[in-house]
Amino acid sequence: ILIQMNNRTFNEWILEPLCFPERPAAEIGSFSHDDAEVVTCMFCSHSNPLLEKDLLLKHLVLEHKLVIADVKLIADFPRYMQYWKKRISEQPITDFCSVIKTNAQGPVEKQEHYFLLCDVLPEDRVLREELQQKRLEEILEQQQRERDDNSFQRICMFCNEEFTGNRSSLLNHMAREHSFSMGLPDNIVYCVEFLDHLQRKLDNLQCLYCEKTFRDKTTLKDHMRKKQHRRINANNHEYDRFYIINYLELGKTWEEVQSEDDREMVENEEDDWSDWQAHPMCAVCLFCEQQSESMDQIYTHMEETHGFDLHKLKTELHLRFYQQVKLVNYIRREIHHCRCYGCQEKFGSKAEVIHHVMDAGHVMQLPETSTWDQPQYYFPTYENDALLCVLSDSDSESEDHGRGGDIPVIAEDISNLRALKQTSVLNHLLKDTGCPS
Repeated sequence: ILIQMNNRTFNEWILEPLCFPERPAAEIGSFSHDDAEVVTCMFCSHSNPLLEKDLLLKHLVLEHKLVIADVKLIADFPRYMQYWKKRISEQPITDFCSVIKTNAQGPVEKQEHYFLLCDVLPEDRVLREELQQKRLEEILEQQQRERDDNSFQRICMFCNEEFTGNRSSLLNHMAREHSFSMGLPDNIVYCVEFLDHLQRKLDNLQCLYCEKTFRDKTTLKDHMRKKQHRRINANNHEYDRFYIINYLELGKTWEEVQSEDDREMVENEEDDWSDWQAHPMCAVCLFCEQQSESMDQIYTHMEETHGFDLHKLKTELHLRFYQQVKLVNYIRREIHHCRCYGCQEKFGSKAEVIHHVMDAGHVMQLPETSTWDQPQYYFPTYENDALLCVLSDSDSESEDHGRGGDIPVIAEDISNLRALKQTSVLNHLLKDTGCPS
């Protein structure tokens, strides 16, 4: 894929959404790795510690003209680099990357080609998914080890009570007695490290939520109690690595996990529909793109512009409601397939079939009723066809009321009234018709 850019240099182009750095630590993609692990360039021997991944990415861009898309969503960056180092040694890089041409309008000698490696390439997508699955398996194994570990022993951060055995007893205690919830125990991994991290903040007289530092423990305690800061800062992504869901589904944070805690869900909350705004339906002409919120206007348009009178057809053919529905859907379907609904002649485009319908005088010419009065046309050709919502058999209803309100209602699809009269029950009903009650 060749993407041409204007005269700006490549360094001025933003290939991904920008965001301010929230922490200097490793990104989500390297949760389960040692930050001191060394990652090697896929083209040369240059290497950087995983903690300095950005320097390696800069090296790839400046020295090898390669950009890796969505790096933060790569579950295992070192293995990702190893895989592509091997593949690029086997085949040209252009077999895997999109080519970006910079300074396309400038002199040829100033033009450069950059390469974009992203999951648009099926091989790259499969690799990313496999790495994510592998990382998830490792995390679940780690969590299971923590669950099975009965040697856990720790003092509560807010009181002197000691807890041993399973970690969940401490977490539930802090949530129940101190209103401090780290989340459900089953959602947490690296629990000891997580608690150590929080304890260091408190030891440094730092609030766990706003992360301000205070002069003594008493002031810190009063601050966290009065400000209701006995919770974790949602904007601090240092905590992301401690929640299982961040390994299950990329892009979903620990805060969303905490909000899913069933113990904090509010039941029977009334839905607020105050901001509901009803949008009027617009009916579309059968033959062109004309739309109108007024059904009378769309009927008038079809009659004056195209010579199609749906009311006249309904009256002449004695169309019941569902027959009108079938007819409209039939005409929509035929025109969609570029076929004249009157003579069944096929054309290359909708414009050609509409032109033919007008010139040949087939606007009001319908085929045999058996052609369009079929069950398949109960279903709309366009699911938002507002024209179907205003069809009615009001004319026939008014005629029925004119004859008298005591005419029995017969099922629509039954047309053989003589056969009905032969049944004893119906026959008695019809004989009684017209008699005073």
